[in-house]
Amino acid sequence: MSETLTATEIRLPEAEAELALAEANAVLAAAGGEGYRSELSALVEAIGSGSLGETEAATLEPILELALQTGRIRAIYGPPGEQAALRLYRRLPRGRELQRSAREVSEALSSLQGQVLEGATVSAYGPGAFTLTLATSEGALTVRLDRQGARVTSVEV
Repeated sequence: MSETLTATEIRLPEAEAELALAEANAVLAAAGGEGYRSELSALVEAIGSGSLGETEAATLEPILELALQTGRIRAIYGPPGEQAALRLYRRLPRGRELQRSAREVSEALSSLQGQVLEGATVSAYGPGAFTLTLATSEGALTVRLDRQGARVTSVEV
């Protein structure tokens, strides 16, 4: 395997590769559509090579998301497997985007540091989506939390 990777390639350490391979093969065994089976076969081949390209990463993302959200990874591979899956997911495009959005919200929340919290509310926005509003004497900040990440939706001063 080449030691040089493009910016879109993701190298797979052994623990992450083993877990990704097992999950990809499990989905492949159940997949019915030839197009999807072809994508999964390409994913299995890429995992075997030790790195994922952009297309393979896009195929793996929903597999890991579902397995993590349902608790399948933890149930089958235990906490170490779950940690390996999370490490890998955070390096995939959607995982990187979720981390970016969390950093941005943390930066916005840091603007409230030193202010007296006068109110905090959590509201259900929709299925799996919530808003958190923090109010101080100087204003309010509302953050939406959902599957797309965390983002500031309003700032009142």
